Amino acid sequence: EVQLVESGGGLVQAGGSLRLSCAASGFTFDDYAIAWFRQAPGKEREGVSCISSSDGSTYYADSVKGRFTISRDNAKNTVYLQMNSLKPEDTAVYYCAADPVWCSGYGSDYDYWGQGTQVTVSS
Repeated sequence: EVQLVESGGGLVQAGGSLRLSCAASGFTFDDYAIAWFRQAPGKEREGVSCISSSDGSTYYADSVKGRFTISRDNAKNTVYLQMNSLKPEDTAVYYCAADPVWCSGYGSDYDYWGQGTQVTVSS
């Protein structure tokens, strides 16, 4: 059974930090690019960051560049999203997703999705 399980969300004050984890099982993790998306109430889902399977290239949305860092540990089948200098506008449900080809900007290209973890940043 394929599973992506996010954890690490919570409530934090503006300026604070959180580290999200995405633990994968049931597929060949090393072969997949892993992305983080987020969706705030009343807003469309947006891509936040992605890390490739091949060379570990990383990509970030402009809104999080310099504040968020994505990394992966293939030995643990886990991807992390370190989020620093959090802002109230970062409040959303964060999802991780797996793409067998590359870091696509389209959510529809991703084969597997987690259930999401809530991140709330208070002002």
